[in-house]
Amino acid sequence: MRTRTLPAATALAVLFSSAALVAGTAGPAAADSSKVLPVQSTGDIVVDGVHKKVFISDPTSGKIVATDYTGTVLGTVTGLPGVDGLALSPDSGQLYAAVTGDDRIVSVDTGTYKAASYALDGADAPADLEVVDGRIWFGYGANLGSLDISGTEPVVKLHQRSDVDSDGTLLLGADPAAPGVLVAGDGSQLAVFDVSAEGATLRTKGRMDSSVKQLDLTPDGTKVLTSWDSSGNGYALGAYSATDLTQAATRLPIGAYPNAVAIAADGTIAGGSDSSYDPDVHIFKPGSTKPVRQYDFPNTGNTSGADLLAPGALAWAPDGSRVFAVSSNSLGTYSLRVLTDPAKSLPTLTVTAPASATRAKALTVKGKLTASVPLPAGTPLTVTRTDLDSPSGKSLGTKTLGTGGAFSFTDTPPAGGKVTYKVSYAGSATHAAASGSASVNVSRATPALTLTRNLNVFLYGQDPKFLAHLGTTYKNRTVEIWADPYGADKPKKLLKRGTVNSNGDISAILDMTRDTVVTAVFTGDARYAPRTVKSTVYTKVNVSTTISRHYKTGKIGSTTYYYFHKKTNPLFNSAMTYYPGRSQRFAMEVYYAGKWHRIGEEYFRLGTDGRSLVELVGGRETGVRARMVSSYIDTTSGDNVNYTTHGAWKYFIFTA
Repeated sequence: MRTRTLPAATALAVLFSSAALVAGTAGPAAADSSKVLPVQSTGDIVVDGVHKKVFISDPTSGKIVATDYTGTVLGTVTGLPGVDGLALSPDSGQLYAAVTGDDRIVSVDTGTYKAASYALDGADAPADLEVVDGRIWFGYGANLGSLDISGTEPVVKLHQRSDVDSDGTLLLGADPAAPGVLVAGDGSQLAVFDVSAEGATLRTKGRMDSSVKQLDLTPDGTKVLTSWDSSGNGYALGAYSATDLTQAATRLPIGAYPNAVAIAADGTIAGGSDSSYDPDVHIFKPGSTKPVRQYDFPNTGNTSGADLLAPGALAWAPDGSRVFAVSSNSLGTYSLRVLTDPAKSLPTLTVTAPASATRAKALTVKGKLTASVPLPAGTPLTVTRTDLDSPSGKSLGTKTLGTGGAFSFTDTPPAGGKVTYKVSYAGSATHAAASGSASVNVSRATPALTLTRNLNVFLYGQDPKFLAHLGTTYKNRTVEIWADPYGADKPKKLLKRGTVNSNGDISAILDMTRDTVVTAVFTGDARYAPRTVKSTVYTKVNVSTTISRHYKTGKIGSTTYYYFHKKTNPLFNSAMTYYPGRSQRFAMEVYYAGKWHRIGEEYFRLGTDGRSLVELVGGRETGVRARMVSSYIDTTSGDNVNYTTHGAWKYFIFTA
């Protein structure tokens, strides 16, 4: 089946059906699109070129679905049990459908989707439809009938097939450009009828393969094509003379297993195959046995094989701009696939270039443009170079195709970094457009970039200045200075972003509370590569200790001592910059034999206020001089966000 035409029917003598209506709005078309269809099966597909609509019958659900050229559903006609064959009136105002379950044909308004019904008394299960010379021809079983609704009353004529006894369901084919010719075939036989007069007159008959799912007639009326020919080696479409049904000397080979055929108004042929691992749609130009283009459906199901073309589910847009196909996957999901520019050879354009190159030195870009229909030498190609200086692309003019589809050209990249060469073929009346690209990593000079203060140690809260210096560059003179404090709770932050001064300098001030990695960043330009330098700087903590419970202070030499009675326990109150989980290290030493000796140290956890109280208990001797110190030790104090810092020594002595 393919799009057919018939004079507009009168509204008289019709029985309005109980078909339900769901309406929508039309949308724009898109290239090579696919959308899921709300159907459970596919009976037939026709294309309305006037209103840019596609109609698909769903026998299982008993409905017809109308979509735009992208597959967006516009309307649904329901209440049509077993609806199968479809055909259109010449003005595309009416859609005709064979309702197998009710032995009738319905006429659906293609704008409002309102349906009217014509009973076919005596015709059991009408299936396929064709419109030829003002009559709707339908197959029912192996029989042939016609419905004429051009007069005041509908006229139904049955049993018009008189060629031979047959079995199977009758398939029909015709073309509006070949008036009076109707092709019919069942599970074993093929026949050509003249239907220009009152009935169907047999012209010729012959054999047809039992696996045929669809047949069609060429626009010039000279050939009959079927979706299967098993007479030779390999899978192919059947091609027969419409005069005597002798088989054509050359075959149209397609993949396994052929199940659809549709012919465009200019004679271009679309053949379909039920192929899980090979192309599904094959396009042949008139007179050619080599496909000009092939389409391979993707796999949207849950098995290894790709989606399959539904039997007989191919149809051309009347202007030949698209082929519409219905596919199904292993999950039972059906999709409308819109295949654009099907009659155009689809070129493949490959581009190769060096992986790397030196800036300001010539490099060579090569490639090849291949197509099922080769393009001649001299075919123009456009070249665009995209780089840091021309991020939107710069035209390098037109290059020409050489012999054998090869091309090459030289270019001297003025900018470094990633340089992409895009080569494009604009397409023509016989070839689709194509493009390809290749990228080259072009060298850039390394700029001079320095940053002060590396490995400096600062007091807590100190505000040092960091000076970055940028050497010679091309255009970019911007430098960023970032600070990344130690500790996961503090994010990296931008201190300064700006243009360096005439000396190439830029500075930023940082409030030091933690060890910090400070980085200066130059993002690069077309001739100088990006560069980052860093300075790791350290920050001490604030630490102090106060002593209580002493009865006096006094000096021994120049050192102040805290005096305690022998039975009094000294209390040391240490304060330190707080950080979660941080501990102070408490160390004590005594003086004898002219030297200070470490007698012990221990870590004590800080409170959330940063304080730690330590009471000295136990036996002690009078007259012994002692001292203690509170320290933060990087890492062993529980964290690493500050630089090791020791507090001041506190001196004390016990008396009687």
